[in-house]
Amino acid sequence: MFDTMTLTKIVGGFCGTLLVFLLGGWAAEAIYGGGEEVHAEGEEVQQAYVIPVEGAEGEEAAPEVTPEQLTAEFQTAFAAADAAAGEGEFRPCSACHSLAQGENRTGPTLAGVVDRPVDAIEGFDYSGALEQVADVWSPENLNLFLLAPRDYAPGTKMNFNGIRDVQDRANLIAYLATNPGG
Repeated sequence: MFDTMTLTKIVGGFCGTLLVFLLGGWAAEAIYGGGEEVHAEGEEVQQAYVIPVEGAEGEEAAPEVTPEQLTAEFQTAFAAADAAAGEGEFRPCSACHSLAQGENRTGPTLAGVVDRPVDAIEGFDYSGALEQVADVWSPENLNLFLLAPRDYAPGTKMNFNGIRDVQDRANLIAYLATNPGG
């Protein structure tokens, strides 16, 4: 089955493949060679074209937005909020929350959540992290929570990344305010 010639062909095939990869690597390094090279004379060779990258060294970081700025921006958006559009924003929430009074799911019922005390639903096991950041679910507190739940209340059980668009948050809160449950 295996004679000397077959074994020689297999070993030759592996060696030939290794040689092709080695030569391909050298060719690629010569064509696409990385970064700066130093010549024997000591002068550096610069790249012909540098691609700018956001957040690269030398660039300033984006200024931090304060809660007061977020609240002011939210007040403007909330004044123009559309509760009907908020119904669409509620769809992802409905996977874990209900609008029916007393119907807890993975998360507590959101019936009458706007201006309701935090941790107020009897029989729901809250994490306790929410009590440390707010007393009442005012529209402003809901706005900050829905922006980034884990940043607003570290240790919360809510596993949700947040809603980045301020108008979407305002619409959702307006929808929740018009649905007291029942």
